[in-house]
Amino acid sequence: MNLKRFIPLVILGSGLGLALYFDLDKYLSFSVISEHYAFLKNYIDQQLLLSLLVLAIAYILVVSFSIPGATVLSLFYGALLGTWLAGILIVISATLGATMLFLAARYAFQDILKERAGPWLIKMRDGFNKNAVSYMLFLRLVPLFPFFTVNLAPAFMGVSLRVFILTTFFGIIPGTFIFSSIGNGLGSILERGDIPNLESLITMEILLPLAALGILSLIPIIYKKLKGQNTA
Repeated sequence: MNLKRFIPLVILGSGLGLALYFDLDKYLSFSVISEHYAFLKNYIDQQLLLSLLVLAIAYILVVSFSIPGATVLSLFYGALLGTWLAGILIVISATLGATMLFLAARYAFQDILKERAGPWLIKMRDGFNKNAVSYMLFLRLVPLFPFFTVNLAPAFMGVSLRVFILTTFFGIIPGTFIFSSIGNGLGSILERGDIPNLESLITMEILLPLAALGILSLIPIIYKKLKGQNTA
């Protein structure tokens, strides 16, 4: 086993460990964000380009280190930047952060998986990769699993980098713009120093359209299976 392969994954894991040790995730809460919203909004108006760079790096680190709070951060960026600018920034940053974690996991475990993968894992990987685009889009569109697990699992399934990047980028667009749009409407609440209720924001009216898109992404798989049964 080449231990050097684990260095990138250890670095990302250490980042998560340090973030949890110093309770950095507590800053990704509306109670803290509302206190500093007016200052940050004013600073962004004065230093837009620098602010966008800092916000992008922050989001990349949150995703790559798998730090809890990306949903709150998406809403917050929507409040600070508006729906479209925040959405574009989040999609790019989240894709970069997810790709970093995916590459670190694949680099660390690819030799082990090749040498020790049993028949069941090989069969699962082959089945997954026959319809990798549909499966990945479904996982991205439907928020059934934590974001970081959907970043790690494809590394074990042998998903190609190109498929991972494209399905991540396009798959998170609907949910990202929904949350940044909601965040855009929270600006007046945060300006008053009030704390929005996250549970009341994430409703079935939001989740159902995402679920419907996820089901649509599985249609090619269903069609292939039905076609295979008819020709059998």
